[in-house]
Amino acid sequence: MANLPPILPSCVCLGPIGSGKTLLLKKLKGNEEIDITSTSVPTVGTNITTLQLPNEKEIVVREVGGTMAPLWTQYYRNITKIIYVVDASNLCQIAAAGVLLYTVLADPQLKNAKVLLVLSKMDVSYRQMRNEALLMLQFARLQREISQPVTVLEASAITGEGLPAIKDWLAGIKPPINVKKLAN
Repeated sequence: MANLPPILPSCVCLGPIGSGKTLLLKKLKGNEEIDITSTSVPTVGTNITTLQLPNEKEIVVREVGGTMAPLWTQYYRNITKIIYVVDASNLCQIAAAGVLLYTVLADPQLKNAKVLLVLSKMDVSYRQMRNEALLMLQFARLQREISQPVTVLEASAITGEGLPAIKDWLAGIKPPINVKKLAN
């Protein structure tokens, strides 16, 4: 049997430390029980996850830990999709997450990448948190200054809210009407 070349990730999952990237990807993969008692250790390094999509295709996602933000650019080669996760329940983290997001989207290697902004931990947020998070991320400015369209979804690894929409986005299936899509 011939050695097959490794499958390179076409999607990268980024976000600040503690934003919920690992639990979100575990829940999307569907092979682990995630509940209110679930915890994870902040990722130091990278994790590779293969997700089964609704269109019977698979996508390889590389999660890069928030502690590695200064090195994220090393993982942008051949990336066509970005999942950027922000903990919507942590108002103190949102402004810093916005600065990191601008840095990611300004990188020329990602100028053609599709972007999914996931407001995670919505199960512990109050309903107006989405609007506050978008204001704190300065979305009006983001819309003016970047070329990539950004899709925004709310999600919870605990309740499963938003997970089907994330898989649909990864599969290229058109998002439902209630999903906010920003483009310049």
